[in-house]
Amino acid sequence: MEKEQNQNSEETKKKEPVAEEASEDSNKDDQKDENIKEKNPEDKILELEDKLTRTFAEMENQRRRFEKEKEEAFEYGGFAFAKEALSLIDNLERSKQILQNDESLKNSNALQKMLEHFEIINKDLMSIFLRNNIKPIDCLNKKLDPNLHQAMMEIEDNEKEPGTIIQEIQKGFTIKDRLLRPSLVGVSKKFENKEKKNEQNKENLEKK
Repeated sequence: MEKEQNQNSEETKKKEPVAEEASEDSNKDDQKDENIKEKNPEDKILELEDKLTRTFAEMENQRRRFEKEKEEAFEYGGFAFAKEALSLIDNLERSKQILQNDESLKNSNALQKMLEHFEIINKDLMSIFLRNNIKPIDCLNKKLDPNLHQAMMEIEDNEKEPGTIIQEIQKGFTIKDRLLRPSLVGVSKKFENKEKKNEQNKENLEKK
């Protein structure tokens, strides 16, 4: 009997620390929860101020984006339409060239009358474009600018500095401060002395 009592007392002793540890852990968890729940009023105010500041900043950014989009829509809303409308001027110019190159119409009164009508239509279109801030790019005899011009060919010309625009293949346009389409141009380059070039090639070959 005494042995059994001793064993029971030892088992209860072993179990007691475990129960104590569990109670300590639960107390710690309760303290953490209380700390989380019970924030200082100052911390709560700071947290709310931070949230309000971020919300106002997001609202301001959205407002600025909306204003910018609205301004661009107002300023450049007709960009695509204007670009398509340029084909009218191109077609008029092509038609003029075809008529002028027609041998059966050359030096005829009918040709002169048609060209006069084409010129009137062209002037009307250009005046409509100008009223809507669509302007042709003045490019002849100017240095090539990649922001406004696109070089399609090089033409030998010793009178002009290399890179000077001496031929306009297709007229370019801007709408306000934006490029609607670049001018397609031919630019000058120096004459190549073919005799000297051949001599240099021969010398290079002989050296090899």
